[in-house]
Amino acid sequence: MNTDDPTPVRRPGLGLSLKGRALRYLAAREHSRAELERKLGPHEEAPGQLAQVLDELQAKDFISAARVVESVVNRRASRFGAARVRHELLGKGLDTALVQQAMQDLKATELARGREVWRKKFAGPAPDAAGRARQMRFLAARGFAAEVIRQVLMQAGDED
Repeated sequence: MNTDDPTPVRRPGLGLSLKGRALRYLAAREHSRAELERKLGPHEEAPGQLAQVLDELQAKDFISAARVVESVVNRRASRFGAARVRHELLGKGLDTALVQQAMQDLKATELARGREVWRKKFAGPAPDAAGRARQMRFLAARGFAAEVIRQVLMQAGDED
């Protein structure tokens, strides 16, 4: 390292404007407006500054609730049930109508997704009640509905 260099070392994240910080977050993944408000709130220097920046980004379509929903569904649907995905979407402060539409689409494929998640985790049907309960808890923790869990385990037992 050259100690004669007068250029100061700039650490990432320091000295960025609100807009710069927001764009950095958005470059990493889709964020909802509520998420950005939560993350950027501590960096607001004047009242109303954050709302103005977010309004501008939303007008330019940098912030889109529909893209956030699509992104979360694409990332999570292969590993989790509709209830878990719904919880994550609502935690991002998204409109409930938008979340409900996504849930309708997810519920149509939940049985197939549940089978696939079960197949990746378990070699076959449980040999006893304790093993069956363990498999049920695993799928329930992943957000699959009770009826889907029942069908997945019944069909797994039928494959023998």
